[in-house]
Amino acid sequence: MQLIAISVLPVIIILFYIYRRDKYEKEPLGLLLKAFVGGIFSAVAVILLLSPLDGVFPAIESVINNALVNAFAWAAIPEELFKFLFLYWIIWNNRNFNENFDGIVYAVFVSLGFACLENIFYVTQHGMGVGIMRAVLSVPAHALFGVIMGYYFSIARFSHTNTALNLLKSLLYAIMAHGIYDFIIFWYVGTAEAEPLFSLILVITFIVFIVFLWRIGFRKIKHHVELSVFRK
Repeated sequence: MQLIAISVLPVIIILFYIYRRDKYEKEPLGLLLKAFVGGIFSAVAVILLLSPLDGVFPAIESVINNALVNAFAWAAIPEELFKFLFLYWIIWNNRNFNENFDGIVYAVFVSLGFACLENIFYVTQHGMGVGIMRAVLSVPAHALFGVIMGYYFSIARFSHTNTALNLLKSLLYAIMAHGIYDFIIFWYVGTAEAEPLFSLILVITFIVFIVFLWRIGFRKIKHHVELSVFRK
């Protein structure tokens, strides 16, 4: 039960924070739950898609190329794509999607539905230490990828110009953020023992990138809250 708790608690905390930031018109709890469950199904879809491919392709000897493939082809692209597809399917034409901040709210709920299931798998397999690390890093990262996706998702919905381009930005920018995040981690794992000095540089780079993601995330949240049509 402790492992399940450490898996789920950071998800609940972030969801509560995002729900509270929706100041002017709260979203229906039923629809938020549907978005969250959609995120869980997106994780299942990724597992069903990638599991049969495990071990099919030959190993990549280059550390940097291996990190790139693992970060983008095996993680960022399929994960963000399925999150985006479920977000679009559940929210795009829903009448409750009626102001800018809604896109961020629903995208974060989808992203954290995904992160919740993924977290349970990782933590129950690898223990409390991994749970604490993922609570601090991985779960908030998924939320930030959701903020990026939701920000442009709302622009696509309400700007009435360049809808397709902004939907593409919604997907691609989330993929880029997710891919860079994972790429630095995989590169570090591949070089930690052989190149400790370079690994330290990667750790510093990772910290800088995390700070960058947080700054972007809070700015985008603030911007869409201020654009709310229900703002008094």
